[in-house]
Amino acid sequence: MREVAFIKQNKEKWLDFEQAIFGKSKKNPDELASLYIHLVNDLAYAQTYYTKSKTVVYLNYLASQTYQKIYKTKREDTNRLVYFFKTEVPLIVFSYRRYILYAFILFTLLTSIGVISAKNDDSFVRLILGDGYVNMTLENIKDGNPVAVYKSGSNWGSFIGITLNNLKVGAMSYFYGIFFGIGTFWVLIQNCIMLGSFQYFFYQEGVFWESVRGIWIHGSMEIFAMVIEAGAGFALGASILFPKTFSRLNSFKIGFQNSFKIFLSTMPFTIMAGFLEGYITRYSIDMPKPLSIGIILITLAMISFYYLVYPFIVNKKIKN
Repeated sequence: MREVAFIKQNKEKWLDFEQAIFGKSKKNPDELASLYIHLVNDLAYAQTYYTKSKTVVYLNYLASQTYQKIYKTKREDTNRLVYFFKTEVPLIVFSYRRYILYAFILFTLLTSIGVISAKNDDSFVRLILGDGYVNMTLENIKDGNPVAVYKSGSNWGSFIGITLNNLKVGAMSYFYGIFFGIGTFWVLIQNCIMLGSFQYFFYQEGVFWESVRGIWIHGSMEIFAMVIEAGAGFALGASILFPKTFSRLNSFKIGFQNSFKIFLSTMPFTIMAGFLEGYITRYSIDMPKPLSIGIILITLAMISFYYLVYPFIVNKKIKN
């Protein structure tokens, strides 16, 4: 695109920025943040194609002023961390929602493959989970507690070990996206097929609902966060594969900056899942059914709302 056409196409938007920055029109910090994301994208484009142009100088000045305006006008009781989770992440999730959708579709398909494989091949579960784990679980089922494995070890030891492992898997799922998304896909394959075969194994042994009451107390957040991390990994890979109007390097910078924030946002949920697995899941067989089901539904509702509903609410609020 020629520079003249680029300026003509975005002139009205930039004027709107000026009005907001110099006080001629009032916009709250959340609205400015949304505008700032678009402005940074325009600046990156101009830096790529009009390197020595005055347009770059103008946009760079506008971006710096917008950034200062955001933090100057933000409410005093809203710190950076609150803003990150309350506004910034939801807006980014909304922008990258297609990749999260792709991750959920792949999660469903791959988990189904695990179920179908376990159903049609009696040795498949042992191949995936290992003979030792399967034999131990069969003994636990005979003893009346299919998820007794979660009782092993101390509360705090299990919490720390499980959380660190889940954070590691989540980091792999995201950062492996740098290999054009293929690495993320591979991590997703491993975890989804394991999950599908694992759940079918309990179904086959006639203790499906007992396993659900135990596994999904922590699994609702743990598995959901895994899918979101995979979506962030796919977004990272797409920024390299599909740079659009940006240079591949600038596209990657923007993609990494945004997708990494999505990945960071999953950490509190992963830590909470580790806490539930270490301290609560071990008592699932003893607690009343309404309580275990209630924990599952509440945790699932929390993370579902944050990533699937709240981003649309924030985006609509910004537009209005």
